[in-house]
Amino acid sequence: MSTSVVLPALGESVTEGTVTRWLKQVGDTVQEDEGLLEISTDKVDTEIPSPVSGVIEEILVQEDETVEVGAILAKIGDGSGSSSSDDAPEAAPAEETPAPAEEAPAESAPAESAPAESAPAESAPADQPAASSDATEVTLPELGESVTEGTITRWLKAVGDDVAVDEPLLEISTDKVDTEIPSPVAGTLQEILVQEDETVAVGSALARIGSGAAAPAQAQPAPAIEEEPLQQPQPNEVPQEPAASSAEEKPAVSAPAAEEKPAGEEKPAASAPAAEEKPAAPASAPAATGGEVTYVTPLVRRLAQQQGVDLATVEGSGVGGRIRKEDVLKAAEAAKSAPAAEAAPAPAAPAAAVEVSPLRGTTQKMSRLRKVIAERAVASMQATAQLTTVVEVDVTKVAALRDRMKGEFQQKTGDKLSFLPFFALAAVEALKTYPIINSTVEGDEIIYPAHENVSIAVDTERGLLTPVVKDAGEKNIAQLAREIADLAARTRDNKLKPDELAGGTFTLTNTGSRGALFDTPIVFLPQSAILGLGAVVKKPGVVSVDGKDAISVRSYVYLALSYDHRIIDGADAARFLGAVKARLEAAQFEGDLGI
Repeated sequence: MSTSVVLPALGESVTEGTVTRWLKQVGDTVQEDEGLLEISTDKVDTEIPSPVSGVIEEILVQEDETVEVGAILAKIGDGSGSSSSDDAPEAAPAEETPAPAEEAPAESAPAESAPAESAPAESAPADQPAASSDATEVTLPELGESVTEGTITRWLKAVGDDVAVDEPLLEISTDKVDTEIPSPVAGTLQEILVQEDETVAVGSALARIGSGAAAPAQAQPAPAIEEEPLQQPQPNEVPQEPAASSAEEKPAVSAPAAEEKPAGEEKPAASAPAAEEKPAAPASAPAATGGEVTYVTPLVRRLAQQQGVDLATVEGSGVGGRIRKEDVLKAAEAAKSAPAAEAAPAPAAPAAAVEVSPLRGTTQKMSRLRKVIAERAVASMQATAQLTTVVEVDVTKVAALRDRMKGEFQQKTGDKLSFLPFFALAAVEALKTYPIINSTVEGDEIIYPAHENVSIAVDTERGLLTPVVKDAGEKNIAQLAREIADLAARTRDNKLKPDELAGGTFTLTNTGSRGALFDTPIVFLPQSAILGLGAVVKKPGVVSVDGKDAISVRSYVYLALSYDHRIIDGADAARFLGAVKARLEAAQFEGDLGI
């Protein structure tokens, strides 16, 4: 019997994909969820995992061929798949059997050990169903309509650790967003099924969490609430051995591959050493913890560096004293509001030392998001003829309007009034007049969308992401300011929905927010243009006063439009930029504020 591997749906608007590379060949043995091939679409490049374990019998689509969603790519036979699946159950008891088998004579009464030895072959399989019925599977949830898989970047918990409901278990990276996966139940992490750097499909089991019955025997922190949902399966394990041996069984199972000393040496250690072994179980614990500082995620560590917060002085509010983003931000606010007397010694100190990044002298793997950005940037430069045109705009009147209205604007809308919504409104109006800048190329056809969906480039710790303001041409300044602020905040907090990254027809990138005067941004397919916004700076400028030239302090900004020269000429770019410039220099935005 064969199983067909089909091209899955990769997004609402994706109808086909091109096979770029086969990772396996006919005759190769594959495991379930192991990568089979690489697929490229007009929006994303990704791997297609194997739906089953087995042997590849036939490859139906060759490399560089394009097929529709739902097409059969290959066939996998179940001959070897059944044997490999048979091996899996045997391997699992093989790891768990030694601990129960050796614990029985060590701590159980002779009357109890006799039945255990009389049917050793049956006791191990009998334990296995009990463990599975006592455990809740943690699966990879759906992270968006076009996201089909994710890569495990870091486990935040190790086997044997107690977890609470909604406590983060692991970090997942997809081609669109990085996020944490929370625990669906409270209990004890019994088994990790997917290791770090492995890629799995949506719906795949990542780990198993048990009732945590052993926790009360070791210490009191495990609340009774955690046991109640799973009390029925619990008696299958507890009556066979005392609570103490059950408590020691957890660490024994947590690292079966790393065990070198017999279980007999662990038995006399009682429950206290067992509690000490728990923190040492994860391989990443020694590297992640330093002294008395609990585990800190890379995101929190980098945020602390940016805010100038010493993590050793921060008290974590998370489970087990874990330091979270909120703790770092609270510590940073406390430092800013400290009395001036505390800050007084600072001026007497010498110039601040150069901050040395912890990445200096290290080698790091590229994240999945960084790989996607790199591939798309190279593909865009190779597939298009890109050119950049720059104009300088006098935004003195816009600056004056902004200064005059920002207080009232924030009072009525709750949002700060920056230059960005003015630039966005001027740009979308110009796109309506010159739709070639908003167009896309498909083969030998130019498609002019009936709407202006503006992608906003957002700098995050994970890399550059571009959430989309849909139908921006129908919104006023207040609506644009609100939506841009909301999208940017949720992008940085990993709360963005993947579908909010799709559908953009034109991009704004505000490199001026970091002080850059202008740059030459890269157009990302399938879009044809991107507008770079430089920093607004004050400098002397020539103005006309009573018909005579005079020098005055003015506010200027550079606007840099990069575009696909295959369909957009320099004159088209100049006309578009001229319209944006005229709109901004006139600064007649009072009726468009939306307040």
